[in-house]
Amino acid sequence: MKSRDVLKSNWRAITNTDREKGIEKPEVEKTCEGVILLPKFDLGHKSFFQTIKERKSIRRFSNEALSLKELSFLLWTSYGVRKYVETRKVVFRTVPSAGATHPFDVYVMVFNVKGLDAGIYRYSGLKHGLCKVKLGDFRKSIVDATLGQKFVRESAVVFVLVAVPYRTEWKYKQESYKTIAIDAGHVCQNIYLASTSIDCGTCAIAAYDQEKMDGLIGVDGNEEFVVYFAPIGKLT
Repeated sequence: MKSRDVLKSNWRAITNTDREKGIEKPEVEKTCEGVILLPKFDLGHKSFFQTIKERKSIRRFSNEALSLKELSFLLWTSYGVRKYVETRKVVFRTVPSAGATHPFDVYVMVFNVKGLDAGIYRYSGLKHGLCKVKLGDFRKSIVDATLGQKFVRESAVVFVLVAVPYRTEWKYKQESYKTIAIDAGHVCQNIYLASTSIDCGTCAIAAYDQEKMDGLIGVDGNEEFVVYFAPIGKLT
């Protein structure tokens, strides 16, 4: 198969999937103890038309901190859970996904959020909270991992999409690689629109050192790996 062929449809070839074999469906997200629950919010009242009109990539941020309510809003609108059918391990989020497989974990690199220690967290949509991964100031590390894109360190947070391919492979085998890429776009567009609606900015990034990013986030680079991320901050 040529590299570009992954973009073509090959649904007729999907046979003998793990789903068809009766293999247990993977969990919709990792378990987590000691979740930091995020607050309720009443934000994002800018009109849909105005939000679409203003949406653009932003690479300059002010040094103003995000509030916990703003972070809560951004995470829920980008990858929150609307409904969970526990008996079927089916989750319905605020973004579409092929076969409702939702193959990502969203990690949050916190640089400047009121009431939250700097560090790396994983978002739990089921609990609408944050799972602490490691604390520290990782501004220098993220610039290094993004091949010198210094504007990233000026953001308040960075949302990092980590693919867990088997969630989709279980159902769609080789076609999952196309749909996972498409699903990443769904999530990132919501990040753009949510950010714009509360006068923040973002810029999606796909240029980075794979090994360094995976190491920074703390994933194995095989069963889980970084595919896309977006720094978010207040407008200047």
